[in-house]
Formats: sequence, C-alpha cells, structure tokens
Amino acid sequence: MLTVFNTLTGRKDVFDPLTPGLVRMYVCGVTVYDYCHVGHARSALVFDVIRRHLEFSGCRVEFVKNFTDVDDKIIKRANEQNVSCDTITAKYIQAYYEDMGKLGIRQASVEPKATEHMADIITLVEALVQKGMAYEVAGDVYFQVEKYPAYGRLSKRKAEDLLAGARVEVDERKRNPMDFALWKSSKPGEPSWESPWGRGRPGWHIECSAMSMRHLGETFDIHGGGMDLIFPHHENEIAQSCGATGKEFARYWIHNGFVQINQEKMSKSLGNFFTIREIFKKSEWSQEITGEVLRYFLLTTHYRSPLDFSDQGLREAKSALDGFYGLFTRLRETAQTEGPVNEHPTTALERTRVAFERAMDDDFNTPAAVAELQGLRSEVNTLVETGLSTHAREQARRTFRLLGSVMGLFQLEEWRFHVDLSDVGINGPTDEEIKRLIAERNEARKQRDFARADEIRKTLAEEGITLEDRPDGTTRWKR
Repeated sequence: MLTVFNTLTGRKDVFDPLTPGLVRMYVCGVTVYDYCHVGHARSALVFDVIRRHLEFSGCRVEFVKNFTDVDDKIIKRANEQNVSCDTITAKYIQAYYEDMGKLGIRQASVEPKATEHMADIITLVEALVQKGMAYEVAGDVYFQVEKYPAYGRLSKRKAEDLLAGARVEVDERKRNPMDFALWKSSKPGEPSWESPWGRGRPGWHIECSAMSMRHLGETFDIHGGGMDLIFPHHENEIAQSCGATGKEFARYWIHNGFVQINQEKMSKSLGNFFTIREIFKKSEWSQEITGEVLRYFLLTTHYRSPLDFSDQGLREAKSALDGFYGLFTRLRETAQTEGPVNEHPTTALERTRVAFERAMDDDFNTPAAVAELQGLRSEVNTLVETGLSTHAREQARRTFRLLGSVMGLFQLEEWRFHVDLSDVGINGPTDEEIKRLIAERNEARKQRDFARADEIRKTLAEEGITLEDRPDGTTRWKR
C-alpha cells in the first residue's frame, strides 16, 4: 500500500488515485533562461523516480511537466544579449534536454510551453473575473485573495499574517497587498498577446493552472515541485484554480527538499551555485562522475530532506556503483563447474524485492531501498564465492536490473571502474606479486600487526590495486 507525504494535509496519506490504475501528475518545470543547476537535477530526478515506481506498481502515468517560456527573467536575459525571447528559450530548452539526458531523466508524457497555451490562460482569467474573484486595473488583472477564504491552507499560513507581512510594499492599484497578478499589461520591448484587457502577458502562477487543467482536467492526482514553490506559487495556483472551478485542484501535493552546500541553501547570492554541466567537469576526477553517479548520490537522501552536496558524496557514490558493477561483472564471467552449486538464491532475491517495494511504498524512501540493494549485493557476493549456477547468476542479475530500473540504475552493460585496466602501466605489480602481498597482509592481520597490514594496502593502492575484505575472511583485489 503506497503512502505519500501530502503537503496539503501535513501527513502521510494512503495514495488512492481518482481513476484506479491511472495517475495524473503535474510537476512545475524550469524557467528557461539559464542552464540547469543541481537543484533542478534533484527535482527532476525525484519525480522521475516517483513516476517509475508508480509504473513499476502497475499504474499508467500521465505525467505533465511544463516549460515557463515567458517570464521577467527571460525578458531581462534577452534584452541583455540583444536577442529575442524565443532565441533564449530555444537555447535553454535544448540545454535542458541535454543535461537531463545525461542523468537518465525520461521526458514527461506532455511538456507544454506557456506561450502555446495563451487561449487557455485567457479563458481561465476571464472565468475568475466573471465570478468576481479577479479585477482589472488599467490592463492588469489581479486575483482577489480575500475572495478565497481558504487561502494559506497549503503553506499553513494565516491570511492575516500574510497580509501584515506584505503591507511594507503596497501597490496602490491593488485592493489588497496580497492580491497577485493574473495578467500583466504590455510594456515596450516585451512579448505580448491580445486579450480582453488589451495586449499583455500572463502572470507566472496562472500559467501552471491553465496548463495542468488543460492536459489533466480540473482535478488530478499529484502536483509536485520544490519546497520553494509551496508559497506563493502553489498556494496561488490552488486559490485561482479552485476559485475558477469550485472543485479541488490537486489531491496530493509532493515537494522535494533543498540542495545545500556546507549546510547552506545553494543560491547564486551566496556564491555556492553551480550548474549540472559544471559538476561533470569541475575537478580532475570528473571523467568518473557520470549521470548514474549523480543519480545514485541524490537517491541516498530522502527526497523531502535537505541534501548536502559535496565532492566526497560523489566519490562515495562512485565507489558504491563500482561495487555493484563489479558484482555484475563477476555474475557474467564467473562460471561454477565443480563443487557445490547454489541453484536458486530465491530467498535473498525475494526478500530483497519485498523489502525494496515496502521502502518505496513508504513515501518513496529511496535511501532505504538503496540499502536493501546494498545488502543484497553483499549476500550475492558471498554466494558467488561458494558457487552459483549460470541460471542462478542470471536470476540475480535480472533482479538487480529490475529493481534498479525503478531508480534508473544498473542498466549499463559497460562500466568504467575507478582504475581502468588500460591506465595501469607495464611496470605495475604482476598478479603473483599482488597475491604474495595479500597473503603477507593477511598473515600480518592474524598476528595483529595492523601497521604492516595498512602499509601493504597503501602500497597496493599506490599501484592502482584496490582490496575488498570479504565476510568469509578472504580478500579480493582488482586493478
């Protein structure tokens, strides 16, 4: 039974879609005026995995994720570069697809642009004006917050508190400081469209309401985005959407946590901001940090928790994936022809699958799901040592691949390990020399001469040799 933390109710709720077997989900996409940063990567990954798990659980998912392609920031960037807004948005939409492709983020079922939905936006604004929930002032149209008594129910903020905090910046044209723009009258040099109130362009909030209802209906299952969107963006979406239709808008609101650098929220103003592209080229070992490494790193923190981004975290993710792909290589190449054979390691595989699904059904708990896979890796490594038949090895590989697909992991046939064999010089130690040093190290450990054991490990590491001490007392090595 799937439960999700619903920001609207403030608790974990049993997930029960409007139509059995069908999930309608809308996620706020990026404003396309710059390259995507790691915060965008996290949000995209979170909802990619949510979609994958819903599909794994047997649901069909209608997933809509928009592009905001008309906005103050886009206009500012276009003016700075003396090009059209279309030129800016086309460039960064293409960059978005390139970056998300590296991360293995699947495209949504529909990826609408705000500029393609002007008729829907204008119709929605007209409905609010006709109901007396919005008003025009000199070509601008504002939503009247006081007309929606439930305002603040998503962010858990009281309307009077919001109003008190807003009075320092009173716009005399508004009836109330908290009223927000649905339609903005055109200014020189800005893109604009014809409307009943004159030429202009939409406000940010109304765009998402119009696009989501156009593609998913007036009421749908999941609305998602980053926690920074809860207020005012999602709060305003609820007010204007419910105000226009008289119906509930989205039933489950899911929000992912912030990305931090040294416990501070990543932001341009703090100077700790960098793009996805910079992650893949920011250090000497960048050739090892692939999209799957970044995925694994992001998945090891629960989506609602803050995530502290660090080079060390990426290195640990790379090391963990080396361990998984090392096992997959052994499962492909290690043949058991003599001695006892474990034909069916089904107990471990089934136990892991049940625990994995339970973790994902508990509000998409990817860290717990990853831990189950790590545990299975250790068990299967031990079974390989004692002997696995070809059928059993293939059964284990299929299980890792199947469960990994829910998180977009373990789908590659080739993997670059920390030290590639092609990078090892001809003057490195031979296999026999390595085995001799390992035997000497094992003897030192038995004699509790840990200083000598550590010295041997360090010597081998300097030659590009890594050691893996197994639970059964044996030591495996690889270049």
